[in-house]
Amino acid sequence: MRIVDLTMPIAAHFRWRTTLSVTGDIAAGDQFRVSRLDAACHGFSHVDAQAHILANAPTIEATPLERVVGPCRVLDLRDVVAEEEIGPERLAAADPGGAEGEMLLLASGWDRHEDWTTPGFWRRAPFLSRAAAEWLVSRKPCAVAFDFPQDYPIRLLLDGITVPFDQHVTHDTLLRGGVTLIEYVVNTSALTERRVLLSAAPLKIPGADGAPARVYAIEGLSLP
Repeated sequence: MRIVDLTMPIAAHFRWRTTLSVTGDIAAGDQFRVSRLDAACHGFSHVDAQAHILANAPTIEATPLERVVGPCRVLDLRDVVAEEEIGPERLAAADPGGAEGEMLLLASGWDRHEDWTTPGFWRRAPFLSRAAAEWLVSRKPCAVAFDFPQDYPIRLLLDGITVPFDQHVTHDTLLRGGVTLIEYVVNTSALTERRVLLSAAPLKIPGADGAPARVYAIEGLSLP
């Protein structure tokens, strides 16, 4: 068995205001060291609830763990190039095949090309076409994980540019279709198997529309 950490660390980042404050100094005689974190629920590796885009939809604490922990197919997209639009044919060729209801992980290894702490990771990333998003929905996965900013307009947000919502094709198509989104995973190049057990359990924050997750894959298991 081998565990591969796919989590983007929550630390200082130009995209999100993130503060870790610490009180208590054990070396100075305090009994405890206590940290306090101020971070966005949609920053770093995280899970989206339908309430992120739909009024009166379930919030993150309603996400069943069975949707984000379980068998996962790894779609090997590691030959992508910068700013490539990924279509359904590309996804179909990369899918090792499996049952409906499994998770899918789109593994481009994008963080090998661009450092996720820099603007280049976000501005030059590959992205999905609407047809690709619709193909994913047609596979009927419980969740889809991405290791790149999968909707083209995400890069525009860095410049304060907003576009019609339907151009955020995975949010509009997958979330609206009841498929959970697991966003901004990293280190997928370390994976060696096409079927893994994936865990992306979000923090249980009642009323939130998303939450950070510690995302990891376990290889070497006998999966159904």
